[in-house]
Amino acid sequence: MPAPLRPMKAVSATTPPTGPGTWAYEVKWDGMRVLTEVDAGRVTAWSANGADATARFPELEGLAVALAGHRRAVLDGEVIALDPGTGRPDFGRLQPRMQAASPAAVARTAAEAPVTYVVFDLLELDGRSLLDEPYDTRRALLQATVADGPGWFVAPAHDDGEALLEAADAQGLEGVVAKRCDSRYEPGRRSPAWVKVKVRRRQELVVGGWLPGAGARAPTFGALLLGYHDPPASDAAPAGPLRFAGRVGTGFRDALLRDLRARLDRLATEQCPFEPPPPRPVLRLAHWVRPEIVVEVEHAEWTADGVLRHPSYLGERTDKPASEVGRAP
Repeated sequence: MPAPLRPMKAVSATTPPTGPGTWAYEVKWDGMRVLTEVDAGRVTAWSANGADATARFPELEGLAVALAGHRRAVLDGEVIALDPGTGRPDFGRLQPRMQAASPAAVARTAAEAPVTYVVFDLLELDGRSLLDEPYDTRRALLQATVADGPGWFVAPAHDDGEALLEAADAQGLEGVVAKRCDSRYEPGRRSPAWVKVKVRRRQELVVGGWLPGAGARAPTFGALLLGYHDPPASDAAPAGPLRFAGRVGTGFRDALLRDLRARLDRLATEQCPFEPPPPRPVLRLAHWVRPEIVVEVEHAEWTADGVLRHPSYLGERTDKPASEVGRAP
């Protein structure tokens, strides 16, 4: 069964846009984007790239009875895993849930790291498409339709973006998303009607190669070589060239190192995927791979020559296609 549609995406900025009555503001949740389709008691979940994620998140089954009497709805939201100590979303805890494939792995990881579905948009209700309705209308219908439950809640919306960004910073959250109150829902498009502002510097990147490790890391790798695509010339155009963004060698667990090395070997290629190629010291030692794996890193800043300073690996983004990974501000 194909996914109903692809989610709308936000552009990046360093400060929230402002305008009384023009913008609404939501927390940017650190998780996995998921669309859910509830139809006559059956719940189906889809990742951002259209993969069926229903079996991975059994917590969402209860949505079937949370629709205030409606038979069918399509929802947009984020699946998050909360740290039991801080109560904050923890992308690292979510990783095993995103990657669980077998029923046994799903059951085990669900017991270790239960998830919560944060619902923030309503795209269809009882056969009526809401894509052309303004954000304010969709929000009002969402709040009237979906009752909070044990594994989900409707994300609050706020009218002060700067205050919400300060609160997100103080509470260790990822950031804020500003949404134009009069904006329609644009499936699959990165639209200026939605603007994301991150508190912490995080970047999704594409793995284009790796460098050998030393000592205990000799059997696996020392660092991943990372890049991002230039934006396409238009919505219909292919992604631009893959630009080199530096390397990341910290943040890996031993089991992850072994798993990633095996996958890197399967993606091996003789051709450097970066344009232009990385500096000569990297070229001398690099092993290239087809640019298909997407990861997320935390970093201090971008340097003047366009590479990351002090990056640390956070996790893999199995929900993001490599062709859509661009550079954030």
